[in-house]
Amino acid sequence: MSGNSAAKPHAVLVPFPAQGHLIPMMQLGRLLHDRGFFVTFVNTEFNQKRLLRSRGLEWVQSFEDFQFETITEGLPPSDGDATQDPATLCKSIRKNCLPVFRDLLAKLVSNVELPRISCIVSDGIMSFAIDAGEEFGIPVVQFWTASACGFMGYLKFHELIKRRIIPFKDENFVKDGSLDKKINWIPGMRNMRLKDMPSFVRTSDIDNIMLNYLGDEAQNCLKASAIIINSFSDLERDVLDAITLLCPPIYVVGPLNLLSRSISKGQASEFRPSLWREDRSCLEWLDKQEENFVIYVNYGRITLISEQHVEEFAWGLAHSTHPFLWIVRPDIAMGESAVLPQEFFEETKDRCLLTSWCSQEEVLSHPSVVVFLSHCGWNSTLESLSAGVPMLCWPFFAE
Repeated sequence: MSGNSAAKPHAVLVPFPAQGHLIPMMQLGRLLHDRGFFVTFVNTEFNQKRLLRSRGLEWVQSFEDFQFETITEGLPPSDGDATQDPATLCKSIRKNCLPVFRDLLAKLVSNVELPRISCIVSDGIMSFAIDAGEEFGIPVVQFWTASACGFMGYLKFHELIKRRIIPFKDENFVKDGSLDKKINWIPGMRNMRLKDMPSFVRTSDIDNIMLNYLGDEAQNCLKASAIIINSFSDLERDVLDAITLLCPPIYVVGPLNLLSRSISKGQASEFRPSLWREDRSCLEWLDKQEENFVIYVNYGRITLISEQHVEEFAWGLAHSTHPFLWIVRPDIAMGESAVLPQEFFEETKDRCLLTSWCSQEEVLSHPSVVVFLSHCGWNSTLESLSAGVPMLCWPFFAE
């Protein structure tokens, strides 16, 4: 800690333990740090180990007045780089994280060498931090890392249940037209159908963990001192205006990936907390390609798809005749490793690069990239908009 750190405001940041939530929280933390905050970034033990493997101990320890702490989410040990099942993770967070975070806060508060904690910034689906903050008299700001429309959708989960629209009576809802039901009573969201709501409404189980967890967490955000949303008003003005009438003070701060480029000291990319080791050689490959001609394919950090879908996408890319950069995570195929046929590689050998992970913002900013085939995660959407790259959309889950 530097000599003048004691006088700094101190923010404790608590991201949801998934790559798509870590990145915007780190971008926000970097912006706070650049504007004079001492930052404590709270990872789960599992993700901190992954971060150490991908970025190294030197990276973790290299930022003055920016420290990492850990809590456990309570899950048993698993494969070091495996994606944790979202439902299991949410259930464990709800059960285990409040007491361990309370203990961490007590440790930070009692450490006289640290600046006094000014606020907690917690992910919008980590609301246990609100309860802990109340116990210590520390204001808590909830950071909603996804879209404002998604937030409003989750806020209405309880109402959908109350009106007996969900859960469905059986699994036939996929085929019987139930998802086409118009939902015309959600403020700021016109012409909505049930299938336009976050995908966790698609259940026949009233006890579905994701339906209940996300609905409860969105409601809990309303108890916070303020809410930060990673969006911008020109994109979601109507729903943001509607949320403002329901909620504590709302601060719209996105796209954070663009704001983080304004950081005065060093490169914003240095703060990108990748849980996978990034392949930098793909940028050299892009340098050799024709301008505005390469298809970039990435289905995000937690998407799991069938081996059949992997193969269908592969042949679609092969038949496009375009060169393509395809990010294929080791764990992308459900219950198995993705194995592509030899004929695919023979067909595409001079115009295909497959790799396990990359620096997406740098790829999208590369002049050779013409289109982005995406699962439509919010970070990917904002990064593609920011880079001016058109998207081919294959929505996977959530909002």
